[in-house]
Amino acid sequence: MAVTEAREALPADGCDLQLAVDYRPPFASGSDSQRAFASGSDSRQAAGKQRQQNGCTLPKVNYQKELEAILAKHTRAGEVPTLLLHSCCGPCSSYVLEYLSDYFSITVLYYNPNIDPLEEYEKRVREQEALIRRLPARHPIQFLAGTYEPQQFYETVKGMEDQAEGKERCFACYALRLKEAARCAADHGMDYFTTTLSISPQKNAAKLNEIGLALEKEYPVRYLTSDFKKKNGYQRSVELSKEYGMYRQDYCGCIFSKRQREQEKASRATEKNGRETD
Repeated sequence: MAVTEAREALPADGCDLQLAVDYRPPFASGSDSQRAFASGSDSRQAAGKQRQQNGCTLPKVNYQKELEAILAKHTRAGEVPTLLLHSCCGPCSSYVLEYLSDYFSITVLYYNPNIDPLEEYEKRVREQEALIRRLPARHPIQFLAGTYEPQQFYETVKGMEDQAEGKERCFACYALRLKEAARCAADHGMDYFTTTLSISPQKNAAKLNEIGLALEKEYPVRYLTSDFKKKNGYQRSVELSKEYGMYRQDYCGCIFSKRQREQEKASRATEKNGRETD
């Protein structure tokens, strides 16, 4: 079964229709990816409205099952495809590498222009490289350093600086990083690309997969659908971080999430002090 066949095997009729979230990442106007995404989104929305009229409840896409179908296909064929894995940080990549290195020859791309400040970025790069050196893997894991270009991030999220974490600013940041991953994967002749981002409880797997599948139409490389939170992936990443003594940050990386986290800490401290003085 081909990868595209595995995706198309999802039920097309009845209450089992699985809809993806309608999100349009910031691709260049008129690009093939943008047109393909818009066309697919319109058809999914129309089908969804019909199911709702029929009184059906629309389940979420199970990206873990889609991933398992792809892994099973290549295992049966005795294949070890190449995968470019965008990593947001060493701790988040730990479980993903442990899991996927049984099936793929992986190149880790560290491209995260959102991270602030530079010292934090460099610290995370070192943690990522150290993990790759130490983590046992069935198949090779290579490292590819992206360019640190924070201005690209600030231009991408301009006008969205005051949004709370998890809103459109984050989705634009997903698209920025995934587009670079797709470009690098295509340039290096990889079979697949994906990202570790979905392992975080703070990250929207549906949005990430929407963007990745749209980019698949723009670049000659397939997107590996996934939701690495499944199968206790996040908890396993916490365990591996402790096992390898990794630095585990408490904010996603950008200055805006850092400010939000600091405000939340200050608010909790104020509440705690208020209770203690009552």
